[in-house]
Amino acid sequence: MRILQIVALVSGTNAYGGPTTVAFNQCRALADAGHDVVLAATGSELGTPLPTERDGVRTALFPPHYVLPGAGFAGLTSPAMLSWVRRVAPSADVVHVHMARDLLTLPSARLAQRAGTRTVLQTHGMIDPSENPLAGPLDAVLTRRVLRDAHRIFHLTPGERQEVAQVAGGPVNLVELHNGMPVSTQPRAVREDETCRVLFLARLQERKRPLAFVAAARALADRFPHTTFTLVGPDEGQGDAVRRAIEDAALGDRLTWAGPVDSAGAARWMRDSDLYVLPSVDEPYPMSVLEAMSSGLPVVITDTCGLADTVRRTGSGVIVDDSQQDLERALSELLSDPDLRRRTGRTARETIAREYGMGAVVERLLSAYGD
Repeated sequence: MRILQIVALVSGTNAYGGPTTVAFNQCRALADAGHDVVLAATGSELGTPLPTERDGVRTALFPPHYVLPGAGFAGLTSPAMLSWVRRVAPSADVVHVHMARDLLTLPSARLAQRAGTRTVLQTHGMIDPSENPLAGPLDAVLTRRVLRDAHRIFHLTPGERQEVAQVAGGPVNLVELHNGMPVSTQPRAVREDETCRVLFLARLQERKRPLAFVAAARALADRFPHTTFTLVGPDEGQGDAVRRAIEDAALGDRLTWAGPVDSAGAARWMRDSDLYVLPSVDEPYPMSVLEAMSSGLPVVITDTCGLADTVRRTGSGVIVDDSQQDLERALSELLSDPDLRRRTGRTARETIAREYGMGAVVERLLSAYGD
């Protein structure tokens, strides 16, 4: 099967986050199953010329253009990529678009539909009712039409299913699809001392609550003198506040922000850490949590995270509410007990292998592509 997948951005620092990770995981697994797969996206921080292969996936990458100042990824487009999609989509058996409300993935999906190519969408929690003044006109002109004409729309949660249906305002073909995650084959770091490395790996934006992580590190540092706390990820609005909070904490190299990294760098941080913390609220389905579990890390997440039920049911980590007190309690519990961390991390890894394997995802994708 000739499969074209589309995502908004591939960058050297994984700035677009989960949707890009999902796209690469799917493309690799589909190619391993014998299919002809190409991932199209804009590319940045990848050198010149843009690569035609990345992380084991064939890519078609194009220069990005931001045409709406201050709109972030919503203002992203690429005339060169849209021209390429118009030319290539008719020869694909299926076009799978990781779609947001933007000026690139939406028109790409519409071009594929107009070409008569079977088009499936995956919205990653990014298509929901919005009060943004730009959303109404865009939905009226493009979003609703693309949703209604899709062969299938993959959703993660019942909440996302309801939101997509509400935006579409008409009949849509929705199918649940969990994000898969390959189990890491890299060995875990073996500690010869009492050191414990606590990791926050995510974009530094308000919803992710990096300042809560910094505050917890500051509160627990004296009780756990062999523990280090590291934030890894690009600045998306909270960078200056995080820098100030780290300086005020005065913990030296025990509390640091390492900045953005690419996917290989993220994997190294996961492999070399002992505990993963994501205090974000209303997080639909964070891929970083699945990556941490795949690497054998116990995770600490909030009860509004889409993976909270899985983590609670399997014992793959600790679930907290959105209070600072509960976050610090959970961290204290895990930092006090190395055996608990190791047991919980093993359980997390086993959970990924059992419930989130890429084989099941490929079967689901091919079934939806071919139905």
